[in-house]
Amino acid sequence: MVRVSIGHVESTTAAPARLAHLRQLRLAKDVMDRDWAEPLDLDAVAAHAGYSRYHFVRAFKAVYGQTPGQYLSCRRIERAEELLRSADLSVTEICTLVGFSSLGTFSTRFKKQTGLTPSEYRARHVGRGAALIPGCYALLWAGGFPAKQPPDGQSNSGEAD
Repeated sequence: MVRVSIGHVESTTAAPARLAHLRQLRLAKDVMDRDWAEPLDLDAVAAHAGYSRYHFVRAFKAVYGQTPGQYLSCRRIERAEELLRSADLSVTEICTLVGFSSLGTFSTRFKKQTGLTPSEYRARHVGRGAALIPGCYALLWAGGFPAKQPPDGQSNSGEAD
């Protein structure tokens, strides 16, 4: 039998409930870790944990120390740091690749987390090791080039029809 102290009251039934709660939050966190570069809907992520969006935000912050949005932003900035050090892509391209839709928001959050602007970060870290990966390879590695869809009503040459 496991005893868990919750506040000043000990409970032997709280441990399984707590583990289930943590497991549910971990499922949602795994979604954010896997799909960090995609636009994520808070309601959909919360659904992975089986919570409403409001309860999910409170529970996530209580367990991980930051809101889901803050966590996702940190993951995206960490990925941007890696790309700034290793890929020959513009700051704007990196901003888009890591899931930010606004260059201003990206730059502000990047500076808040690292203490440097993205350009300052790159200048400080590039040239300390291997050459930069060409941008075309970095784009393919990050999931490929965006697919171009033919205009409505048109198809390709018809060979695949």
